[in-house]
Amino acid sequence: MNAPPRYAGIDVGDRTHWVCVGEQDDDVREFPAHTPGLRDLVAWLRQRGVTTVALEATGVYGRVLHLTLLEAGLNPRVTSPKFTRQIQGRPKTGRRDCQWIWRLHSLGMLPPIFEPDDRTQTLRDLVRLRGNLVRLSAQHIQRLQKSLELMNLKLTSVVGDITGVTGLKIIRAIVAGVRDPEVLAKLRDRRCKHSAADIAVSLDGHYRVEHLTALRLHLHLWDEYRRAIAEIDAEIASRLRAMKKSSSLPPLPPKPRVRGRKPHDPGFDVRTALYLMTGIDLTAIEGIDEVHALTLVSELGADFSKWPTVKHFTSWLGLCPNFRQTGGQVKSSRTRKGKNRAAHALRLAAWSLMRSHSYLGAYLRRQRGRLGAPKAITATAHKLARIVYSLVRYGVGYLRQTEAEYQAQHREKQEKAL
Repeated sequence: MNAPPRYAGIDVGDRTHWVCVGEQDDDVREFPAHTPGLRDLVAWLRQRGVTTVALEATGVYGRVLHLTLLEAGLNPRVTSPKFTRQIQGRPKTGRRDCQWIWRLHSLGMLPPIFEPDDRTQTLRDLVRLRGNLVRLSAQHIQRLQKSLELMNLKLTSVVGDITGVTGLKIIRAIVAGVRDPEVLAKLRDRRCKHSAADIAVSLDGHYRVEHLTALRLHLHLWDEYRRAIAEIDAEIASRLRAMKKSSSLPPLPPKPRVRGRKPHDPGFDVRTALYLMTGIDLTAIEGIDEVHALTLVSELGADFSKWPTVKHFTSWLGLCPNFRQTGGQVKSSRTRKGKNRAAHALRLAAWSLMRSHSYLGAYLRRQRGRLGAPKAITATAHKLARIVYSLVRYGVGYLRQTEAEYQAQHREKQEKAL
């Protein structure tokens, strides 16, 4: 017969970790959080015959500890702090917290949070780092616009994006010392909607040293962020190539043409890389572009079997109603609050469908008329999540429908209801 499991509970901290493996006084110990302390912690757990460990998801504090326990084969279970809260009125200390976690874990009352595999975790960290760099670079674009306004250079009124071809040429020329509006206007790209005369009028400004210095420094920092993003893109592409499937796949259909390219779009073919990794094309779904697809794959991985049904999946994303019922009455049905990046990507994808002529766009506009924009976006994101789950879990092909077909189906349902 197999030996019964031996449990352990850990209260994770910045400087020390409190560990409990039983009810006796000598079953609780405190270990430093540095690497030698983690080695001593693992050795002590092995000495006490521990087979499974529970710890809270406390951000970066427990990340190295979790990886150390995972490499040691101690079956760590990371759980949400919502399930490990102390009893109200009980003193809160590290010793008492680890004992409480041990007791809940030994009774099977600590559900684990979702943890992707090791390669997906690496991809997720890289994609999150890229998102942070894009957000930080956007701050310097705003400061570039402020510097231009302080010099009364109305470049933003004649150029839709100052980081486009025309905008960057003009800004770099100003930093290089060019002040003549006519000379700056000649840098206009042929695709620019405004004429050279309009651009020349908007570039007759008042140049000051402090504003020129700010313009030059923020342009330099924005260029540095672009170089860092390009380096991250190369690393992400390398990781996706290492994770691609060995089996041969049918060729992808040609990508539909889209107007323009954003400055912070990935520097490699994300659609093909994700297709070779997962075997499906997430960008075939309306609203999901390459960046959204990359976010979904990095956050969720390619194995959706951890969610038994699509209802488990949408509940984990926080896109379905969270009912609070008492006495036979529903007090609230709002969706759960959270910072799920996959759900955020699905909401952004749903918002982009506001003017789409597909059936998803028609569904979003109909729900907006009934529920308002915020709830309609959540409802459409829920529908997108169900499509993604069916596509990844079961390989069910996505069937595109037009707005007219959706309206016909909806009218038929209304007629049957009458």
